[in-house]
Amino acid sequence: MDHGLESLVIRHTHRLPRPSGPAGRGDVAARQFDAALLTVGFKLSAELLERLSRLDGESVLHTASRTLDTVRAMVGDHVRHNVCFIDFPANVPDTFDFWMQCIREALADDASRAGTLDQLRTGVVDLLTLPSYGTYRHTYAQMLAAHDELIAAAGDRITVLHAGGTGDEEATALYLALAGSSTPLGEEGLRDLGVLAGYCADGPQPEEIPVRENRAVVNRARLAAGADLLVDTVTDVLRLACALSDGDVTLTQPSRLRSMSRRVRRALLAVLDALVAAAPAQLADVAAHREAFKRLGERLHPHEYPRWPHAAEVFAVARGERRVPTLGGRVEELLGAGDAAGAARLLAAAAPGRLLRSLDRLLRACPDQDARDAVVAAAEGAAPQVSGRVLLSVREHFHNRTLRTRTQEAEAGAHAGAEAEEVQRRVFVNRLGRAWVTADTRAPVPAPEVERLIAALDAETRRRLPEPGHLLIDPEVLDVALPLSGKATAAGLGVLPRGSLSPVDGELLRFFVHWQQTRESTDYDLSALMLDASYATVCWLSYTALQAVGGEHSGDITDAPGPDGASEFINLRLDAVGGDFIVPQVNIYSGEGFEEAAESFFGFMLRDAEQQGRPFEPRTVRMKSELRGPGRVALPLVFLRGSDGRWRAKWTHVYLRGRPSANRVEGNRVTVGTLVRGIVEHDHLTVRYLAGLLADRAPATTWWDGTELPAGPVTYIGLERPEGLHPDSVVVTPENLRALIPR
Repeated sequence: MDHGLESLVIRHTHRLPRPSGPAGRGDVAARQFDAALLTVGFKLSAELLERLSRLDGESVLHTASRTLDTVRAMVGDHVRHNVCFIDFPANVPDTFDFWMQCIREALADDASRAGTLDQLRTGVVDLLTLPSYGTYRHTYAQMLAAHDELIAAAGDRITVLHAGGTGDEEATALYLALAGSSTPLGEEGLRDLGVLAGYCADGPQPEEIPVRENRAVVNRARLAAGADLLVDTVTDVLRLACALSDGDVTLTQPSRLRSMSRRVRRALLAVLDALVAAAPAQLADVAAHREAFKRLGERLHPHEYPRWPHAAEVFAVARGERRVPTLGGRVEELLGAGDAAGAARLLAAAAPGRLLRSLDRLLRACPDQDARDAVVAAAEGAAPQVSGRVLLSVREHFHNRTLRTRTQEAEAGAHAGAEAEEVQRRVFVNRLGRAWVTADTRAPVPAPEVERLIAALDAETRRRLPEPGHLLIDPEVLDVALPLSGKATAAGLGVLPRGSLSPVDGELLRFFVHWQQTRESTDYDLSALMLDASYATVCWLSYTALQAVGGEHSGDITDAPGPDGASEFINLRLDAVGGDFIVPQVNIYSGEGFEEAAESFFGFMLRDAEQQGRPFEPRTVRMKSELRGPGRVALPLVFLRGSDGRWRAKWTHVYLRGRPSANRVEGNRVTVGTLVRGIVEHDHLTVRYLAGLLADRAPATTWWDGTELPAGPVTYIGLERPEGLHPDSVVVTPENLRALIPR
């Protein structure tokens, strides 16, 4: 197995494929490998250590070199993280004093003196014109020499690498898991699926590929291998064309379709022709992506292939030369006529998933109880035909609608109606992670119908869950949100889905951001906003406020060329933080966006008060998350102080549009406060919910306390795979949490 595939397997599974090499006595090299891993917060499982010890030393060292490169990148230790202030977090200057120092240094420089004097005469000095501002004031080696070695602590992160099968076995298992996922994958997952699909094109294939985006990526590999395509809608063909052009298979963003070979054009046109010939109603799907189908027609040249006339009809519809009534249009006609029950019956027959996603609107449109009963009955009948993730998404939606209705009623009793309505907000997060807030003006959904729907959704979900056998659950995983979409989780280490809650056990909390520009000078600014219980601003840390109660900023870096880019840090003493919420954010001040930069990631570390060490210590990293969203302001997570005084993290993974340039924490704090309130107060569906349904079907359920493990096979659900599980056990951790979502 080549290094790229091996690295991919390690990242997704925390399993090291079985190394090849002659037998020998590699025990010394294996222990050295294990010791090196500990410096970056990883270790070998007992089984893997024993396996490596039976190889010759050279093979072990070769494996160690490759694996260390992979895990260092996973935790963010593949670059050298410098800081502006050499002693950070000690001796961080006052913001104004530091700015004045930069001005004095500019006046002492012959090249910059005149320009600085001119600015001083106007009363305004641009910091970016000062030679010593925004740059590292010392070398990386000098910074290292200024810091003592990290003192090991029991709370340091340890991520175990487990023994895997052969390279082919591990690649095939991961391919089947990703391709057959019941939920959409994120950007990294889709990219890795594409690599695995090409590698596994001639091997075992999943019985079903329920997610359309995954199917498009697999179809690209199948087309290259000459295998039959897995398509059943005309939109599947459009997604495949986007995949062939390295475009957006989710069809969220326009893709620039490339020219295609005659072989590919014939294959796509033949499939389109067969689909439309078998089901002319497929043409109704074209309207949803009319412009994209027009571009596809320009690439496929259907006029050159008269033997496939039905394929030509697709592009006639896209060009407006032929009109086809759409399902959406028929539904709107029925709703316009006041026939919500008829609209529900139509959707139940043609698009059951769309019916469930439209239930809120349909129920509010019902004129009477008979219509509401008919809508709910249609939903109950359609539920068995709907994907598991849609069932769970609708379940979460109506649970929160119930909570919101109760809040509205309580506030209406305590305030005037206008005031109560003003505080109600809806938070929207699209598939790209971009978030926005708007007033919630919807009427409540009647409680009896909500209760009936929730009961039906619970029953259908329970029916689909497998028999778990002996169920073993780590209680720490219960507040992890269900990954109903891979878009709700960023790629990285220790990252949990949007809405997850996890404890923060440590005295020092340190954020970091790292970026490397591709072409133009790029300035990202790490900030932390502190809010009170009413989500109002208390204070913040940023390049304009290097010190605040309980914290320090490492200083502003305004340029990030390769190979090491730039890094910024914020250090907080949690017992001294004012406020109830800490909101770290990354603002793009100038230059390339998160998706344009060569690299950009955020993370946080936890340390005990007596620990020293460098500003960046990989052993203390709890989370490292890629920043690849569409906005100019990133909000990866929020820290909440509970009534018991303990802090917890709530994962957000959202981006604000922001301004084209000069985004600062001061300018978006009101918007951020409103958004944080909406996210914090939204009750996400978590592992706790599915674990409860699974426990109903399990002959035995054990809450694992980290000590003795059952002797036989179990279904284990936890944050990390424990050593010593029976080899036939089913293991679910955050790396494959999507396996919990029923089909």
